[in-house]
Amino acid sequence: MARAPDFEVLQKPDWTLFDAPSLVGKSLRFVSGDPQGKRFRLRYFRDGKNDLVALAWFGEETEGPPGHAHGGSMAAVLDEVLGLAAWAAGHPIVVGNLNIHFRKLLPLKSVAQVDTEVVSVKGRKVLVRGRLTDGQEGLYAEADCLCIRIL
Repeated sequence: MARAPDFEVLQKPDWTLFDAPSLVGKSLRFVSGDPQGKRFRLRYFRDGKNDLVALAWFGEETEGPPGHAHGGSMAAVLDEVLGLAAWAAGHPIVVGNLNIHFRKLLPLKSVAQVDTEVVSVKGRKVLVRGRLTDGQEGLYAEADCLCIRIL
């Protein structure tokens, strides 16, 4: 079994734990569904600005280029986290368009941080931006997510 990430050490002092499954139920199964698995492990928080933040561990089953996460696994995490950011802001949505700019390879068995921001709400359209980083200066990917309200 792969070593468990130490999310508590990586959590920032102004973050509070966010119970994502209580908001959207079992729909988080694809990425977040196996918290002890070898693929992904995620933990959600609210930061000091009340934006959603996630810590995402990329396990050995996410491998693409040798020793690094597959771009599709990074996209799956961004899809879940950015969509959930809209839900957490009070907008029940589906993702209509997700544009990702990959910046550098993400090493396997490492924890990445996903920062989100709901940029605008116009009618049924909700625009969310996100950054997948090493929690410091290292940028793995950034994304714009156009979400469509369903309710």
